[in-house]
Order: sequence, then C-alpha cells, then structure tokens
Amino acid sequence: MNNNKKAGKVTAQALTAGMLIAASAMTVNASPLAGATGSTASTLTAINSTSNHSSLNSATQETSTYTTTSGVSQYLSKMLQESKQEASTKTTTSTENTDASTTDSNVETNQETAVAASPYASIGVANVTDYAYIRTAADANSDYAGKLHAGQVATVTGEEGDWYAITSGDVTGYIAKQYLTVGDEALIQSVTVTTATVNADSLRVRTAPSTDARVLTMVAGTTEYTVFDTATEGWVGIQTPAGNGYVSAEFVSVATSYHYAESKDAETARLAAEKAAAEAEAKKKEEAAAKKAQSKKTSTTNSSKSSSKSYSSPSGSNGSAVVSYASQYVGNSYSYGGSSLTNGTDCSGFVMSVYSAFGVSLPHSSSGMRSVGTGVSTSEMQAGDIVCYNGHVGIYTGNGTIVNALNKKSGITYTDVNYAKIVAVRRVL
Repeated sequence: MNNNKKAGKVTAQALTAGMLIAASAMTVNASPLAGATGSTASTLTAINSTSNHSSLNSATQETSTYTTTSGVSQYLSKMLQESKQEASTKTTTSTENTDASTTDSNVETNQETAVAASPYASIGVANVTDYAYIRTAADANSDYAGKLHAGQVATVTGEEGDWYAITSGDVTGYIAKQYLTVGDEALIQSVTVTTATVNADSLRVRTAPSTDARVLTMVAGTTEYTVFDTATEGWVGIQTPAGNGYVSAEFVSVATSYHYAESKDAETARLAAEKAAAEAEAKKKEEAAAKKAQSKKTSTTNSSKSSSKSYSSPSGSNGSAVVSYASQYVGNSYSYGGSSLTNGTDCSGFVMSVYSAFGVSLPHSSSGMRSVGTGVSTSEMQAGDIVCYNGHVGIYTGNGTIVNALNKKSGITYTDVNYAKIVAVRRVL
C-alpha cells in the first residue's frame, strides 16, 4: 500500500469514527489528505493556528472563499463552516470584552482625574515666618511686585523652574517654590477666615448646639461674626462679646476668605503714612515736653520731679466722646499683651480699655473685635468706630486717621486709616 492509499485509509477511518475534529487538528502539519485539495488543508491549518484576534480574522478571511472539493464530504464542509462561525463569535465576544474593559478603564481614569482635581490643588500658603518677595520675573535679582506674609495665600497659575507663577489679591508675579506650600488642605483651612452674617432681625445665641440649651445672648441682623465651628449639622458656632455660642444655620450666611499679599505700592503708601504719623507724633511729644517744662512748679526742696499727668473722665456717650477720651493717652507706651492706658497696652488692649470706660465690654483680641457691635462700610465710618486690620485694631478719629497703640517705637499714636487693608469696621455705640 503506497503512502497515498494509507493516508486515504486513515481519513476514512476518522470520518467513520466521528473524529472529524481530531482530523482537523491532525492535518495542521500534515500533507493534504487523499481526495482533498491543498486549499482544504491550508484552510484547516489557518483555523487551528489562530491564537490571537488578528490571526483569527486572517483565518476568517481565508475561509470566506472556501468551496468543498471532490472527495470531501458535505459533513466536513459543514463542520468547517461551524468552526468559522464559532471563531467569529469568540472574536466578537473578545472584542466586546476588550471594549468593556477599555470603557471601565476610561471610567476609572476619569474618576481618578476628578479626584485629583482638588479645589485646593492650586492654592498655596506662605511658608515663611515673616514674608517672602513676589518677584516680577522668575529671577531673584528682579524687582518685587509685592510681599507674601505668613498666613497669606496665593493661587498658582504656572511654574518656571524653581519658581511658581502666582496671583494673590491684586499682586501677580513669581515666588520661589521653597516659600510656598501648595495643595495642603489642612494648612489652607487653618488660615481661612470664616464669618457668619445674621439674616434675621435678631437671633438667639445658645451655649450649645441645641434648642434646649441656655440662651447666651441675642445678636442683631446684618451683623458679622467670626466662626469657630461649622461641623455641627444645623448649627454654626460664632464668637460674640458675650462668649462663644451657637446659632441656627438657617438664619446666617457663612462665607470664607483669605488674607492676600501686599503690593509694593500699598507697602510704600503704608510706610509713608507710618513715617508721617511717627514724625507728627514726635513733634507732638517735643511740644508737650516743652509745655510741661514751662509749667513745672518750683518747690522748696528744689525737686526736679515733674508733676503727674492727669486724665479726664469720659464726657458723653457718642463716638466723638470716645475719640476725645482715647486721645488723652497719645504718647503713652505700648506693651504687648498689656491693657493699661497709662503704663502700657497693645492695640486690642487699648481699644478694650477705652470702651470699658464707657461701659462697653470688648474682647482683648484684634480678630475677636471683628464681630462686635454692628458692621459698617468704610464709606460710612464715623468717629469712634473700631477699625480692624489683619492683626491690628484702632479707633477711627473721623479725620482720616485712627488713634491706636501701634508698636513699641511709636506707642499710642495717630495713624492713617488706610495704612493697611481694612478687614472690618464695627460700631458699638
């Protein structure tokens, strides 16, 4: 029996036994079967050699022109066609799974992108103990556009090497990366100024966030208070002259803000105003000293001790009376943490002690005074109003100046009301 006859016999036995599938596998690397053309064997080889989507598509293209030749049964032809259809189905399913996987991956990527887009991502806080320069260019030798002080924030708009391009208030420029901490949510929230404005004619302030809690005080409508708690559902914790308490969140509007950089022009104006005030104060002191020397009393003990300065009690109960009373202490010393109008006081201690003489109780804190009394606009300021700045406070005199305990060098003095950005104006009389 020759080789062709042996091959035909093997094929016939396979068909008889119903092992056509095995036969297709057997013909992968074998010569064409007797009675079947080479194209048939080639087609079987292509179907069985598919291991990925691209090769399976190639096999589908080859079998699409397949025709049964002499010597091959209609059953074998049907089996080949079903094999082609099964392969096509697997290809479609695999493609669909791939598309679904890709879609899921895109969804996950979009979700990650959404998470990464934090509202704090581009906000930076000054990483300094005093201030850092905001330069006009990404160069330490360039001029400066302003200064970013400790606790102030800026928005990062770009990067250039070791520099951030930023905007802070009305100042735009560049700051060295080492002086700005960017995207730190906890740090940003720690320097956020949160206030609540009362939207009712009057509102009860309770000692705890509950309608069963004791009423601490009443606050008037349109007044603004510093917030210390927004985490308690339905309630807002505010600072009042009577102490800390809670009001219903339904009747207040809560807003947040930041402290921003000081521009070079604003700094120049402030320093000029401070210098002018210091020179005016020095002149007043010289005149007062000369007048005091002329009024010295001669004693038999030849004492060179000058007489003690006397102060008048408050006269009246309006803003002008407050200014008149406060102005008596101009020239007296400054003392951090102090509250003595004669022996030393700081800025909030000065305002607190002046108003104490008029029966008004105020906190010994410049930030706490931002929420006392009633808020007024800068265009409506009157003599006696409390003018609040970032870390400072004074009493408006009504002529474009404030009387305040400025610093150790100047003591209690007069200062231009616009020497720095005004944060709030409060009226308590």
